[in-house]
Amino acid sequence: MTTDVLQIELRKAERSRIQEVDFNHLPFGKHFSDHMFVADFIDGQWQNQMIVPFDNFTLSPALSSLHYGQSIFEGMKAYKNEAGEVLMFRPYANFERMNESARRMCMATLTEEVFMGGLEALLRVDADWVPSQPDSSLYIRPYMFATDTFLGVAPSKTYRFCIFTCPVGAYYTTPPKLKVETEYIRSAPGGVGYAKCAGNYAGSLYPTLLAQQQGYDQLIWTDAREHKYIEESGTMNIMFMIDGKLVTPATSDSILKGVTRDTILQIARSWGITVEERPVSIDEVINGIETGRLTEAFGAGTAVVVSPYALIGYNGKDHMLPEFAPEDSFAVRVKNHLTDIRTGKIADEFGWVHKI
Repeated sequence: MTTDVLQIELRKAERSRIQEVDFNHLPFGKHFSDHMFVADFIDGQWQNQMIVPFDNFTLSPALSSLHYGQSIFEGMKAYKNEAGEVLMFRPYANFERMNESARRMCMATLTEEVFMGGLEALLRVDADWVPSQPDSSLYIRPYMFATDTFLGVAPSKTYRFCIFTCPVGAYYTTPPKLKVETEYIRSAPGGVGYAKCAGNYAGSLYPTLLAQQQGYDQLIWTDAREHKYIEESGTMNIMFMIDGKLVTPATSDSILKGVTRDTILQIARSWGITVEERPVSIDEVINGIETGRLTEAFGAGTAVVVSPYALIGYNGKDHMLPEFAPEDSFAVRVKNHLTDIRTGKIADEFGWVHKI
């Protein structure tokens, strides 16, 4: 798609902050690029499309999203190839998922012109912020929130859509330690677990804090009914290698349909690896570790890409996961393959890469 950026007003920053950033040491989500894209949904249509300097919003204390939680977002990344061109990865998948979240949260949906047009125009303006160092990328955060000013439980009639970016390095520097959560839940059938809404993450903070106080990094979320079946892992989808097969919980209305998850499954199938999307019980995973049938467990998501786990804690016992040489690990191989596709080092046989 070629978007018409002439309809987007551009207000450039007077001074770039890029010289203040050490691109060889990039903490995740701490440095923000010079500009952001904003658009407002008013009178039933998207308008006021602008690229402006990254800055604070002025908001009413009665803003409905602050009281009733109509807020959704996406996570995406951009990369540079060896020619210095900016590449996005599967942006239309994020566009479709954001609209799915919007429909579930009773919010305005986005047009392709606003989402992709704003995204492409912003990346052109801030192309210098896309890092080229190993394990680095430009993280992209599109999000939308309700902007009506009233106190009353009803959908807002107005919304603001914004995209800002930040150069980032690796999310985890060492394999995380996970605890299986058997008391609190992330989501339930009929709820909003499949939507990428802010409340899902707010509800996860307290049980995650309790796990961190016990020495773990993240949680493995289990089903709301029995705490028997695995659903997600922290902010990631979760995958296992069991008997040489790639096994992952099937998506549902309580599990986010991860873009990275889908990407890995497609790559695995193209490699001839058997993929199983099905219920995965904790007992199967623990037994698999103890018997050696389970050889790998890892998370998959935009922020982490692919993150092998160090151990899984369950019922007061830590179960160590096997360590492999990189060439023997599916997680490492698929992460490297995915990175090579995203950065243009190898051919993109799936048509995932979107050049700016």
